[in-house]
Order: sequence, then C-alpha cells, then structure tokens
Amino acid sequence: MLASNPTLIYWTLAILVLVSVAFLVGWRFRRNAINRRAVARTQPPAESRSWHQLDADQTLTELEVTETGLETSEALARLERHGPNRLPEPETRGPLMRFLAQFHNVLIYVLLAAGVVTGLLQHWLDAGVILGVVLINAAIGFVQEGKAEDALRAIRQMLSPHAMAWRDGRLTTLDAADLVPGDLVQLQSGDKIPADLRLLRAKGLQIEEAALTGESVPVDKVVGALPLETPLADRRCMAYSGTLVTHGQGTGIVVETGAETEIGRISALVSGVEQLTTPLLRQMAQFGRWLTAAILALATLTFCFGVLVRDYTAAEMFLAAVGLAVAAIPEGLPAIMTITLAIGVRRMAGRNAIIRRLPAVETLGTVGVICSDKTGTLTRNEMTVSRLLTAERAFTLSGTGYDPHGAILLDGESYATQQDPVLTEALRAALLCNDAALTPAEGEWRVEGDPMEGALLVAGIKGGLDPEMLASELPRTDLIPFESEHKFMATLHHDHVGESFIFVKGAPEALLEMCSRQRVAGGTADIDRAFWLERMEGLAAQGQRVLAIAARPAERHATDLVFDDLGRDLVMLALVGLMDPPREEAIAAVEVCARAGIRVKMITGDHASTAMAIAGQVGLANSNVVLTGRDLDAMDEDTLRRRAEEVDVYARVTPEHKLRLVQRLQESDRIVAMTGDGVNDAPALKRADVGVAMGINGTEAAKEAAEMVLADDNFASIASAVEEGRTVYDNLKKAILFILPTNGGEALVVLGAILFGFHQFPLTPVQILWVNMITAVTLALALAFEPPEPGVMGRPPRNAREPVLTPAFLWRIGYVSVILMIGTFGLFLWELERDASIEQARAVAVNTLVFFEIFYLLNSRYINAPVLNRAGLTGNPYVLLAIGLLVLFQLAFTYLEPMQALFGVAAIDWTVWVRIVLVTSSVLFIVELEKWLTRRRRLAD
Repeated sequence: MLASNPTLIYWTLAILVLVSVAFLVGWRFRRNAINRRAVARTQPPAESRSWHQLDADQTLTELEVTETGLETSEALARLERHGPNRLPEPETRGPLMRFLAQFHNVLIYVLLAAGVVTGLLQHWLDAGVILGVVLINAAIGFVQEGKAEDALRAIRQMLSPHAMAWRDGRLTTLDAADLVPGDLVQLQSGDKIPADLRLLRAKGLQIEEAALTGESVPVDKVVGALPLETPLADRRCMAYSGTLVTHGQGTGIVVETGAETEIGRISALVSGVEQLTTPLLRQMAQFGRWLTAAILALATLTFCFGVLVRDYTAAEMFLAAVGLAVAAIPEGLPAIMTITLAIGVRRMAGRNAIIRRLPAVETLGTVGVICSDKTGTLTRNEMTVSRLLTAERAFTLSGTGYDPHGAILLDGESYATQQDPVLTEALRAALLCNDAALTPAEGEWRVEGDPMEGALLVAGIKGGLDPEMLASELPRTDLIPFESEHKFMATLHHDHVGESFIFVKGAPEALLEMCSRQRVAGGTADIDRAFWLERMEGLAAQGQRVLAIAARPAERHATDLVFDDLGRDLVMLALVGLMDPPREEAIAAVEVCARAGIRVKMITGDHASTAMAIAGQVGLANSNVVLTGRDLDAMDEDTLRRRAEEVDVYARVTPEHKLRLVQRLQESDRIVAMTGDGVNDAPALKRADVGVAMGINGTEAAKEAAEMVLADDNFASIASAVEEGRTVYDNLKKAILFILPTNGGEALVVLGAILFGFHQFPLTPVQILWVNMITAVTLALALAFEPPEPGVMGRPPRNAREPVLTPAFLWRIGYVSVILMIGTFGLFLWELERDASIEQARAVAVNTLVFFEIFYLLNSRYINAPVLNRAGLTGNPYVLLAIGLLVLFQLAFTYLEPMQALFGVAAIDWTVWVRIVLVTSSVLFIVELEKWLTRRRRLAD
C-alpha cells in the first residue's frame, strides 16, 4: 500500500517532479527558440554589393581577373575561401527528435506520470494500457509527419548543375558548385544562370526572371552600368542565379555565389521568419493547459476528500484519482485530430495538392485573405496576342496561351483573314520575322525560343497561316538579330521569282521613327504618327506589351541585310498587344472566394499597368487602385496596415514588401494564405498562416517555405482547399463535441462513486481506457468522413480567435455528460440491487456508456441541424459501419473469456441488453429536443 511504503512515495514524488521539470525545460527551450528567431528577424541579411553600378573594367579590376578567366590554382584558392556555390541545406529534425516531439504535450505528460506511478503500484495492466495509448498516438503523428517530408524530396533542384566557364584561357564545363567569384561564364539560350553575374557582353540576351522578380516577360540585358538606386527588377546589366536564358548569348563574371547570391539572400530572409502555429493548435494547446489544471485540481481535491472524509486508504484514493484523470483526459482526441487532418491530406492529394504540414488543412478553413502572386499563379505564364491593330481595324484574338486553337475577331464576330490583305500581310510578317518554334508535348503546346515570338507564331496560325509552308514560299536570306541598342529584329526574304522583302518587328517607338508610310486597304498612305501613338498608349494602359510590325520591298535578288537597307522608308503594318492572360479557372476561383468572404489580393513584381489590367480581368475588388513598392517604402507601419486592408493590387514589390504586407494583415487579425512560385515569394510564404507553392513551375525555395504544394499549379485548387479546410474543421468540432461528453460522463461516474462512499467503483481505469480508445477509433473516426455540409462555402471565414469550446459547446458537453452519468450509474446500481456480481454490474456500466455513445454519435453528425431524418441517420455509411464494428467489439468484450479476465467483467443476460438499449436511446431524443429549442431561440432573436 502507498501509505505504508515510504520508498514508493518518494519514487512517486520524484517522478512527478521530473515530469514537471521536463515540461518546464521543454517550454523554456521553445521560448528561447522563439526569442532567437525574433532576434534573427531584427537582423535581416545584408544588402548585396552594388555590382550594377560598376562598369565592366571596374568589375574585372575589383575581382582581380582578366578577360581570359581565372587560373585553376587561383580558382581553388577562392573556392576554399568562399565555399561551394550552393545554398545551405535546410535544417531538419532527425527521426528520434521527430518521434520525441510527439510527446511534448501537457496532457501526455499527465498520462505518462499516471502510467509510471500506476506501474510502481504494480498495477501492470493499467500502466501498460495507459502507456500503450500514449505510444499509439505518438506513432500516428510520427508516421504522418514523415510521409509529408518524403512527399517533397523528389522535387529538390535549385541551382544549375553545370556551367561553361573560362579556366586557364580555355572554355570548359564545370560543376556549378565549383564556380567562384571572378569566374567568366559563357551564356546561351536555354542555360540556367549558375550564380550572380555582372554581364560583360550581351548579344540579343534575354533572361526570364519571373522566379526572382515577378517580371512576366523576359528582360533584355545590357552591359552598361546603372545608377546605384536601380531596383532589382531593373538591373539589366546583371544576371541572377536560378533565372533562365531565353534568347541570345552573353558572357558574365561571377560576382556572388551560394548564400551571397540574391537567391541566397532571400533564403536567409526566409530562415529569419517565424513560422506561425495554426489557430486550431493554439486553441487546443490552451484547452490542454486549462484541462490539465482542472483535472489535477479535481483529482487532488477528490484524493483529499476520499482520505479525510470517506476514510479511503491513500493507495485506494490514488488509484481512484488516476481513474478520474484517465476518465477526464480525452486520450483519443490527439489521434482523432491527426487522423481527421490526415484524411483531409488524402483528399487534397486526390486534387493534386501535397500537404507538407498536417494542420495546414484545417487552417485553410479560417483563411480570410489570399495574397496571390500574379505570374504563373493567377496567370498562365504564357504570352498571348490579345489585340492586333491595323490602320483601319482593331482585331481581338480568342484563345489563351500557346494553344493555336482560336480565332481572329472583329467586333466580336469571327473574321476571315483572307479577305483582309493588310491583316494577312501583318500576320505573315509576324511569322517570318520570327525564330520561335511551336511543338506539342504531353497534351500541351510548348514554345521553343522567345515567348513573345511564340505568341506571334500562335496568332499567325489562328489567322489560318501555315508557318512551314510560308517559310518554304519565302525563305530567309539574312537577318539583323534583336539587340537592346536598336530594339528591333529584321529579316530578309525572297520568293521564287527573285522578289525580295524586308520584315521588321520591335519596340513601337523605334519602328515609328523608321516608317514613312502605313498600310491601308488598296495600298499605302502617309503615316499618321499621332494615330499610332494614341493606339500604343491605349494598349499600354490595358497592361499589354506592345510590338510594332513593319515591312518594305528590297532590291531584287538581294542576299545581304544591313542597317542602311532599313532607312526611314518602312511601311507600318500593325501594332500587336501581348499579355500573360489570366487562367480561366483562376477567375472562377476568385469568384468562389468572394462568395466565401475571402479577400484575394494580388502582390506582384510586375509593372503597375499590367497588374491593374490582370486584376480587372480576374475580378479582384478595387482593381483600379494599385500600390507600388515605392509607395510602400514611403509608408510607416500604421499607414501600411490601414492601406493593406483597403487595397487589393500591389506591383513592383520586393520580397521584403511581400513580407511586410503579410505581417500587417496578420496584425489586423486576418488569417492569411500566400500563394506563389518564385524565390521572391519564399519569405512571405513562410510567414503566412498557409503558404501555397506551385509544384510544376515553383522553385525549391518556395516549396520548402510553403505548407502546401499544388502539383498542377492550378489556383482553382485553393478554393477547393478552403472548402476542404472548412469541412475538416467542422468534422473536428463534431469529434470534440462527441468525445468530451464521454470523458465528462466517465469522470462524473467515478466522482459520484467517491462522493457517495462506494468502495467498488462502477468503472476501473482499464475499462475507462477501453471505452475511450475503442469508441475513438470507431465512432469518433467515422465523423472524420463526414461530407461537407450544405452552404459551407457560402458562410464567412470563422474567427480564428474564437475558442473551440464556446459557451454553447460547454453547455452541450455538460448536458450530455450528466445524461451519460445518470444512465450509467443508474443501471450499475440496478444490477447491484438485483444481486448481480460486481463483474456483471461493471459489464453493464461499460456497455451502457458505449451504447449511449452510439446513439449520441447520430446527434453529433450535425451540430445544430436536426438528425432525425433519412440523411441524418443514413447519410454517412462510415457511421453505420462504425456502429456495427463497435457492437461486435462489445459482444467480444462481454462474452469472450480472455476479454472478461483482462477487463474484469462477466457475461450478462439478453434482458439486460433490452434495458441498456431503452435507457441509452433516450440521449438521441433528448439532445434533438435541445437542438430544436436552440434553433427556435435563434430564430426568435
């Protein structure tokens, strides 16, 4: 006995002290980690050196290198000094630490202490069951977390694996990790930039920087120095690690590698961002602390009452206190929460979404703001010709992206290209003055070459022209490639009778200066420069990129093309408006989000006019108001917090701007989801309550920072994810509302037995654990499969600060707990009055409690709606399956001898079952009556 064994008392106290110390140490460690992250956030990564303001010679001098490159010996010395050109690997917990982390929960600490002390009292069965429950919960969390980490290992690819660099005066292929500052790197179309480069030479060089800056079209590169204050997106003399060469050739000198690159700088910014916990986890952690304090206080008071008032021995009361704690602690709740979230993960995986962190599923249900990147997220990241303007007509083109299916429209009606010679000539020039190729691949159309040239190719096909046939009829003889200095491309062609033609495309302001005539029906006319300038400004105001197309005859049998051949006698054919069109599914998704009370905000690095145009097409609120990065820099935090609530479109922003916007929205008590695919999105993705990265076009930095990765890059999946998140939270609430009255009823039964001085309790600790776990893995689990309730996307987001246990919830829990206690205690006493054995009486008590839960499960399918209808009783087949399984388990529990010996019960007569069913079915009708009264009161209010 505990009272007569001082050594056992000392061991018990020592264990309780150790558990308390472990909890305090774990709490203190977590606080220190948070403080360290806070310090890191106040020390952002240093600005990179301003290489863009140095000219080529100054850069070579600064890095102590010649135009023949580094010697191998010097490169090795620099590699030793600067380290490999790769990003730091993200820190991850090992399997052991991940497993131990599953135990860091105050309720688990209480169960562990109860299990250990019960073992010291030599009640091995009770101790084994308690510890087994704890291990099962830990194993579930460990396995699920491991699966989520494995899901993304296959998509880790950040830097370019190889590079062409000059070493020892020769051009050689190097592993990109071996590049050092001072290396001269050769670039050509299709290369991924292996490090940050200061460009020394550029010939028609264009680089796609969407992943870093959000710029939706490739950037023309130059070699001249730029002012110090030039924004990152406009530093055209630089090439940044991780971006892609789409056109031309160039040479650059490595100025930064690894963590010192712009990508590395953003990675450092990401590592300093605190990752927020989810609303549900915050609520459940608070609930766990309050519940633990209440359980310990109640167990202590009960222990003192039993020893001092009812003359129980200390050992008897300790076991009773353990039974009370075990009854009150919802052991199955962590497992049910994990399984319910895991079911949400599985459902989302079927919709091409990889959930990296389980609670993200539930958090999606609370989202009130989605901050979305533009390029590749709301838009297709594919240039499309949307307008084509001649001197006399304005055409629109249907279809999006590189799919050549579509038509040319005039005033909304399909237009036959063949009947318009001006349109035909413009499209012909667009196809011939073009180096792109269009190829089908895996059910999609892809462009090889410059995206804008690919868009012109698609426009010509929509107009009924055949690029291959046209190239054979008018083969190319010579060309002047596009250069940023002259801003146009020109090609020379001839037909098979010796006639020659020059076709030119390029920046409209450049071609306008080279044109003296314009094509009209029946011939040419003097050019109307004011007319074309007005058309150019109109297209630009709509957020479109504008190209001009011109042509002129050349001398017969001409074979060479030089600048003097162009002169100022070109004939203007047309202006072409191009844009990266919005995804059709994104437009629908934004509408769904609006109905669900979710505000969608576009945050992009692109130009303000482009952002405004896309925002209007997508259907964002307040799409006519745009704030730029410069505007944000001029605002203090209070002003930005106020404006962030009002404005939905942000353009020309940096990673720091995106992070500030997310933080200000969170300070206004908004639950924020951030979608994106670029490196520039990673800090905001990590800070957001839910970060959503694109899986196909997304960078590894974005995927690592996000909680969810969309395998199909489909923004519409966000709306589906929000619906799933709301459903998961509803199902978690139903599970909590189902489980807690069970624990409350069990605790009241144990407490009542002590208050009335029973020396033989209706329920033993091991029987309580049986009820808790067997009903959790059958009945409560069935609630995880509940389908979405009608109108789930028609209600506003829930308040994330609203506690799970609202007053209405607490009333229902207490109300049902009392019903369960009265019925269970009443039938237990009934059996004892009929001279049944204590084993039979306990069998009746356990089965009464279980059947109460079976009927109450039907109530729990709808929190407030009536359940006494066909849909309520049979709408979830998993509920019926769970009830059938539980009845079989209880029959085994009651009649199988090994189970009788294990749990201390005995067989009961069939007439007893009739009484059990009659008594326990009452909860179904009593709770439905309470729901009906609640609905009437709400209608009256």
